[in-house]
Amino acid sequence: MSADPPGVPLPVRVTVRVPATSANLGPGFDCFGLALDLCNEVTALAGGATEVTWDGEGAGELPVDGTDLVSRTISVVADQMGLPRPAFSLHGAHRIPLERGLGSSSAAAVAGVVLASALLGLGWHEDPQTVFAAAARIEGHPDNAAPAVYGGFTIAMPEGLVHRLDPHPDLHPVLLVPDQRLRTDEARAALPERVARVDAVFNAAHAALMVEALTRDPSLLGAALHDRLHEQARLALLPEVADAAEQLRRARVPVCVSGAGPTLLVFDQPDTPLPDWVAEWAVDGSGWQILRPGIRASGFEVVLA
Repeated sequence: MSADPPGVPLPVRVTVRVPATSANLGPGFDCFGLALDLCNEVTALAGGATEVTWDGEGAGELPVDGTDLVSRTISVVADQMGLPRPAFSLHGAHRIPLERGLGSSSAAAVAGVVLASALLGLGWHEDPQTVFAAAARIEGHPDNAAPAVYGGFTIAMPEGLVHRLDPHPDLHPVLLVPDQRLRTDEARAALPERVARVDAVFNAAHAALMVEALTRDPSLLGAALHDRLHEQARLALLPEVADAAEQLRRARVPVCVSGAGPTLLVFDQPDTPLPDWVAEWAVDGSGWQILRPGIRASGFEVVLA
């Protein structure tokens, strides 16, 4: 399949900003996602010598030879459309921690789809559903791609539909980011192939309550934020993180594993404020970083020049 020739001149410079995301949100395994106001920004310059540079998280670690996920996604889109790969240089300001369960791979895939759309004159960046479908297909995690595209709180359905909801304004997410990493494929491999019916019912009930908690009544978070499908298996890979999660639950703080982990997502609510001792986790040498990014209402943003 090939694209029609563009009716307007192609941009010389394209910048896309894509938010971090927290998927699963406890009982919403592989379905729920929340956009966070912590964004990667990637700029592509059309034509000229190919060059890839990165600042921030992953600088000196992310590939600079064109094998990074953003560049590979641009190539995949071009191939799928039967078009030659565009010539471009790429610079990324990377703010989302890598391999921490915060959607860095989905952010890269969304950025790549949007950049490919602009550089190839496809027009996809004006249609969020097309961007979502392409990014989810390439990267494989619709629950992260959905909030990265649409913002807010999203429910990604298995048949490819996405429903976006406005999170309650009193939600105050806090990210407890350990210095350990966990690859998504390793976390996925730890999950059981089958689950008991009682556990499936447990998650269905808590997921329904979680929607109410996130959109209408945050006081329900403590009751809703429980899971029996994935968190226990993933926390078993990370004993220190598991201990931290248990301490928070004993203190009645709503907490869940963000995505595949190892980051913990908690909500700092008026009736369940974070204990003072949590701040001590961010002391130098403790191995934790505490981020308060807020919730991002919108998904990706693109600027053409």
